[in-house]
Amino acid sequence: MSNAANFPILSTILFTPAVGAVLLLFVSRRQENLIRWIANVFAFLGFLVSLPLWFLYDAGGPQYQFVEQIPWIPSVGAQYFVGVDGFSTLMILLTTLMGCIAVLSSWTAITERVKEYYIFLLVLQSGMIGAFVSLDFLLFFLFWEVMLVPMYFLIGIWGSDRRL
Repeated sequence: MSNAANFPILSTILFTPAVGAVLLLFVSRRQENLIRWIANVFAFLGFLVSLPLWFLYDAGGPQYQFVEQIPWIPSVGAQYFVGVDGFSTLMILLTTLMGCIAVLSSWTAITERVKEYYIFLLVLQSGMIGAFVSLDFLLFFLFWEVMLVPMYFLIGIWGSDRRL
């Protein structure tokens, strides 16, 4: 089942934090407040664009909803194939809400490598959402790996004393 307007809502939710991360690449490292604001805006936008899932999802429907399917690598049968069920809808909402809270709560806590921190956090959020919406195994694996790399650096650089 797709949404009535055929709007790619899952792709919008998936790539909103990634767009913020790419935008942060072009901001000077010395502009820490601008970096924080951009990260906060895109994390909040990610949450805002995920809210319609709660209201548009049909809990009585047995199939995946908001499905988007585009051929990607036809030689191996891989495709950009995303959709949600009830559990993944809740996980997306939780991920975007917690991403928004994490970015906001780290406003004063992160003082070193601020730009890198927020880029990793936004990429992590996109990777997590991608893992929740993927209906193609290769796509799931790609997003799973995209999620692990920033998580490694977030824990390794900004983690607690016994992080390693």
